[in-house]
Amino acid sequence: DLTRLSYLASVRKSVLAILYGKYVENGTISLRKTLKELEFTDVGGLTERELEATVEHLLTARSGVYHPASNSGDDTGSAPPRGSQTPGAYYLYNNWDFNAAGAAFEKMTGRDIYDALETDLARPIGMQDFDRSRQRKSGDATRSQFLAYHMWLSARDMARVGLLMLREGNWAGQQIVSRDWVRRISSLVTPVNEMNPPSHRALGTGMRWGYGYLWWVWDAPNSTGSFQGAYTGIGAVGQFITVLPQLDMVVAHKTDASDPVPNSKRSRTVSRTEYDSILRMLIAAKCPRGKCE
Repeated sequence: DLTRLSYLASVRKSVLAILYGKYVENGTISLRKTLKELEFTDVGGLTERELEATVEHLLTARSGVYHPASNSGDDTGSAPPRGSQTPGAYYLYNNWDFNAAGAAFEKMTGRDIYDALETDLARPIGMQDFDRSRQRKSGDATRSQFLAYHMWLSARDMARVGLLMLREGNWAGQQIVSRDWVRRISSLVTPVNEMNPPSHRALGTGMRWGYGYLWWVWDAPNSTGSFQGAYTGIGAVGQFITVLPQLDMVVAHKTDASDPVPNSKRSRTVSRTEYDSILRMLIAAKCPRGKCE
């Protein structure tokens, strides 16, 4: 059901990256501002080195802050010891960074993320199913004061987000977010060979997603085929917004984990490997006999 609202999981982070653009460009948000300048702290405090991390480090998952996050679903179980990494030097997919990025957005703009989601994105691109009342934060505040800004969207509204990115921020002639910002957040910051933990570096050529600014970015510098310039949002249990500029193509894919498979106790889930197979079949259907290569 393309209209059904369900949990967006970590694709929320890619949506936040889009929301940042307007405020970075008008000077409301400075990506160079440090956690110390923002007067950030957390349960048990942050170290002096951690306070040197900037907002840009949060957006690129390179803060060096390994404080527990309020929610699970990241790689902090493989994090180095706290205080061991200089901000900016080490990539780790870390929900503390992403949740703090949400808090930084709200502090610097004076706006609730979900209000901004509605006025700055949902309305301008004509989301058909957006419901402000369904959006809500969650997490364990005894672990971290920065809660996860979870989102609920429909598949067709996810596709609209992808189309906005494919059109470099332009929607029906209106520049919702600048081309420069779209290009920036979808550009490679962390190549696959710098991924941590190191096990992520051996995913194979079929899964060469590095990391940009809250978007996963295709890392194959010599690629001239369908994936050239591609990037994607990725969320648990099967949430994806993939943009393939070479094919002028967007793929929005979602599952609803609250919807059980009929005659089964299992929830509906699709893994990254399964989605990769689906994506390649869609590309093959669009590009018979490799004509798009």
